[in-house]
Amino acid sequence: MRRTARKFVLPDLVSHCPYPQRSNLHAAHVARASEAWLLAEAKFAVDRRIAFLGLKAGELTAACYPDADEEHLQVASDFMNFLFTLDDWSDEFDAEDAYGLGDCVMHALHDPIAFNTDKAAGKLTKSFFGRYRRTAGPGCTKRFIDTMDLFFKAVVQQAKDRSRGDIPALEEYIALRWDTSGCKPCFALIEYAAGIDLPEEVISDPTIRALEEATNSLVTWSNDIFSYNVEQARHDTHNMIAVIMHRHNVGLQEAVNFVGTLCKASIDRFEHDRQLIPSWGPEIDRDVAVYVHGLQNWIVGSLHWSFESTRYFGMEGATIKKHRIVKLLPRHHDRRRYLSACRAPRHSHSASVCQVDSFKARSGGRDGRSDCRKWPGVVQLLSRSRRAFSSLQLHCRPSNLPLV
Repeated sequence: MRRTARKFVLPDLVSHCPYPQRSNLHAAHVARASEAWLLAEAKFAVDRRIAFLGLKAGELTAACYPDADEEHLQVASDFMNFLFTLDDWSDEFDAEDAYGLGDCVMHALHDPIAFNTDKAAGKLTKSFFGRYRRTAGPGCTKRFIDTMDLFFKAVVQQAKDRSRGDIPALEEYIALRWDTSGCKPCFALIEYAAGIDLPEEVISDPTIRALEEATNSLVTWSNDIFSYNVEQARHDTHNMIAVIMHRHNVGLQEAVNFVGTLCKASIDRFEHDRQLIPSWGPEIDRDVAVYVHGLQNWIVGSLHWSFESTRYFGMEGATIKKHRIVKLLPRHHDRRRYLSACRAPRHSHSASVCQVDSFKARSGGRDGRSDCRKWPGVVQLLSRSRRAFSSLQLHCRPSNLPLV
């Protein structure tokens, strides 16, 4: 019987990241103004208000958009606070309520002036997106709306999984998590904050897509590592570590190490791909360089902010950043029942006892590694580009998991 872990060691992602940490000159003023903007409409209870102020979403925004002027930084910061609030709200919703939330926000995005609503989510959307549209180009405006639609569709699916007690297969989780992360609309904000609007031929280029996916993967998988402790305490299984542990029957540290390796590979892949960016002429190339640098800011900014916010490590972020040891929080009860790796009958309020469809450990070659060709889904999902990433060694660690 596997011993229950009481702590785990974080992978050293900060040292692996070669980019300088930056912050916007308007950070403090804009961050406090953005917090006041959201609190005026959201009207949180005392405990949630304290948690929200510890989030420091404004500081994350300042790190990810360090060159934005004050006006554009304010819109970006307002959206960032709103996005985290949407994430928290949707975690408490069933699929029907999550759909209603998304429907309200999407109507406000499509017409922030004429759409009328008394819902806080709709009013907040009208406020920040009305200001966004004043200076945003048509391309990045459409991309923002389209990627927010993807976000809400994924959030509804997450709510369905949660209500049924489902933990998806790893390949399914990866595809879903790229959208629930909320990174894609944040990438459209790079264009908005810089005052650029990239042509569709640039955005659809396989190399640019690969850079976006590498950034999304780093931000998303590292967030799964950093948020795992608080999420396991409330039995939340929308996390790659939880998926791997349940679906592949490995221990906590082994799963953390695997996800950490994916994060480091994402940074390496980003560096590899940026050397392959094609040219579209001097003017567009300058805008592309700004956009790619914005993706870089998201990689480094999100990593450092995760330890500065109280969202994941409470007041111990600086200590954990230094020593990388995380002690597991005790599990507590909330309105959501424990989610098992198998599906409970829809009419039942408790998880059933059934056969979990997990992958057995595979015996590998002489080095104990398994054959990655048995995992084409993960390889394809994490290598969506016009080429294979020849600089990466596609070995599998632990013995029954793919390493890409």
